[in-house]
Amino acid sequence: MRPIRSLLLPILAVAVAAPGMLAAPPAQAQNFFERLFGIKPERPPVPPRGLPEAPPAPAAPGEPGPPAAPEAPRPAPAPARPIVLKTPSEDGVIGQDLQLNGLSGTLKLERSGTAVTARIKLPGTKISQPAESCTVPLAGGSPVTLSAEGKPEGVPRFEAAGAECPLRFDVTEGGVLVSSLGAGPICTFSAADCATTPVGLWGPAAATLIPRAGEFDTARGVADKAVRDNYKLMTQRARREDVRPIVSEQAAFSSDREQLCRTYAREGTHGFCHLRVTENRALALATRLGANTATPTAAVAPRRPRPKPAVEGMNPDAAGGGDVLPE
Repeated sequence: MRPIRSLLLPILAVAVAAPGMLAAPPAQAQNFFERLFGIKPERPPVPPRGLPEAPPAPAAPGEPGPPAAPEAPRPAPAPARPIVLKTPSEDGVIGQDLQLNGLSGTLKLERSGTAVTARIKLPGTKISQPAESCTVPLAGGSPVTLSAEGKPEGVPRFEAAGAECPLRFDVTEGGVLVSSLGAGPICTFSAADCATTPVGLWGPAAATLIPRAGEFDTARGVADKAVRDNYKLMTQRARREDVRPIVSEQAAFSSDREQLCRTYAREGTHGFCHLRVTENRALALATRLGANTATPTAAVAPRRPRPKPAVEGMNPDAAGGGDVLPE
């Protein structure tokens, strides 16, 4: 009986499960018989290589999607060009009465045929009494012929190398930067008992510059940006061993500009000296970068925050800028 019973047990199990297996889907029924009799399922067919695969199904909301394909490498940016500001012309200062720092002395550039001459009175202090001021007319007040030196740093340059006080004149917009060609910045005239210091910016008096303070402020932003861009471009093009001198030179320019312009009359109000010195610096850097200063490029001024419009019912002139008007 035991052998017959052992054979009947699997048959009875199949009979009991048959009604449910008939109602189950074919895949579930097949899995049941595979587990019952120990039949291993066949592996799904592998698609042949080279056939396009179906696109992945879109991810459900809230689930991370498939990883994005890596982006193709972007082309390298085109090499930057130096920023070239408008180059000043000597015609803008010919015939103008200029003063050192807008305060003392006189300088007037004039044309004599094709040459440029200068009438200049140098301001200084008395050698015997340093507390007193004095002026010395160069060449006894006669016009001094200047030699044209071209534009080695992007702006017109003239020199009076043979004068009693040898000087260099670099033209700016509305002024002239004067530097010494001698051993130092001081020229001494013993016969006149006067020691002169003509180095600095010769320009208009402060009273004529203050109404243009807004114009100078906007132009200063353009000039500062041009200096920064040209300085960065110069460091990018330079060899590694040449970068440190360029950085030192740029740092020295900032301090030299501050020292040069702090004595200009009312400089903190109009900013004329800082603007002109910065413009000439930008043109000098552009020239060293090989740019043609005869064709200025567009330099965009940095954006300034616009004032918020006054809200109805608010007092824009109040100290806090937003006090409610009393009814």
